[in-house]
Amino acid sequence: MGKTRHGSRGFTLVEVLVALLIMALMAMMSWRGLDAIIRTRDISQAHLERTMRLQTVMAQWEQDLLAVQDSGTVPPLQFTGGSLQLTRLRPEGMQVVVWSRMGNAWTRWESPVTTSSEALQDSYMRSLQLQANAPGMVRALEGVSGWQVYFYRGNSWSNAQSSSGANTTAPAPPGPGASGPQPGNTPTSSLPAAVKMALQFDEASGFSGTLNRAVALGPQP
Repeated sequence: MGKTRHGSRGFTLVEVLVALLIMALMAMMSWRGLDAIIRTRDISQAHLERTMRLQTVMAQWEQDLLAVQDSGTVPPLQFTGGSLQLTRLRPEGMQVVVWSRMGNAWTRWESPVTTSSEALQDSYMRSLQLQANAPGMVRALEGVSGWQVYFYRGNSWSNAQSSSGANTTAPAPPGPGASGPQPGNTPTSSLPAAVKMALQFDEASGFSGTLNRAVALGPQP
C-alpha cells in the first residue's frame, strides 16, 4: 500500500515581500487621504477664524461710528488719510477713538473716558501723534494694504480728505474779564450723514479685493 505525504507549505520570501509592499502602498494611500482631510480642516478653520475676526472688527467699527458725538471741544470726526479720529459718547463720558493703518495692519486706539473738556483736548492732541507701540493700540486686522474714507453730505459721497470732517467757525473774542471758554469760542461742526470705508487687503491676508462698508451716523442731540 502506497504512502501519501501530507505537508503544510509556507510562504516564500517573494510572497512575503509582495504582501509587505502592498500593505505599505495601502498605508501610504491612507495617510495621504488622512493628511488631505487634516489640511482641508485646518484651512477651513483658519478661514473661519479670519472671517469671525473680520466680522468682530467691523462690528466695533460700526459701534464707534454710531456713537460719534460732537463735544464742541474737538473735531468729532476727521480723516487725515492714514487715520480717522472720532469722539465717542460712552455712558461714563467722552473718549477719542482712532482707526488707522500702520504698516500692513489696521489698528484701533481709544483714550480713557473723561468728562473734562481739558482731558478730552489732551487725548485728541495725543491721538494725532500715535505710534504703533502706543499704550492701548490694538492691531485689529492684519494684511491691510490700504484704505479710504468717504463722507456723505449734500446727497453725494465725497473724499473725506477733500471735504473737511468738521466745518469750524472762527472763535469769538472773549468778553472783558472773562476766563475759560466763552459762548461761540468752541468749534461747531456739521457731521456727515454717513461714513463709507473702502478697505484693501493684500494676498497674505486670506481675503481678496476691497471691502466696502457704509454706516449712517446716529442722530445728534
